[in-house]
Amino acid sequence: MFGRLGALLRDDRVRAISRRYFVSNGFDGALTCIGLVIGAYLTGVTDGVTVVEIGVGAAVGLTTSGVWSVWEIERAEKRAELGRIEDAMLADLGGTAVERDQVAARGINAAASGLGPLVGIVVPLLPFLAVGTLLTMTWATLASVGLGTAILFAFGAYMGSISEQRWYVAGLRMALAGVAVAAVNLLFG
Repeated sequence: MFGRLGALLRDDRVRAISRRYFVSNGFDGALTCIGLVIGAYLTGVTDGVTVVEIGVGAAVGLTTSGVWSVWEIERAEKRAELGRIEDAMLADLGGTAVERDQVAARGINAAASGLGPLVGIVVPLLPFLAVGTLLTMTWATLASVGLGTAILFAFGAYMGSISEQRWYVAGLRMALAGVAVAAVNLLFG
């Protein structure tokens, strides 16, 4: 079982799909967190733990969305793909290694999809755990926006490097979204 799982984790198709889901949903998570912490600051939340609790609620929602939606999307796609293979082979592939691999790949894709927003939200929330001891709410908010933007940069740099683009340009393009979300929230918040 673990041998097949390892093989699937090395499979380029499984990795590419998982990577897209992880980065896309991590992007959503980081932007959500940036908006959330700016909103909390602007509305006068004075307790870092409250911001973390609100953020954890967002993380639960986006992580659940990431896992559930991808599980269902990939379920439909893999069933359709299996049907095409069965039609071409004139054989029923239910219960075969092909079907088992598709189910396992779906699980890998769903896990990556859920992990992205979890990272994108939880990491930027960490400064709020230091409010009252090491940081003020202002500094925690700035650090959080900085961490969220750094995560976006890392996502962009990674995607840029695997696509043979200039990684720093791709990173800056992604990070710019974090700056834009912060600016829009500050302007209209």
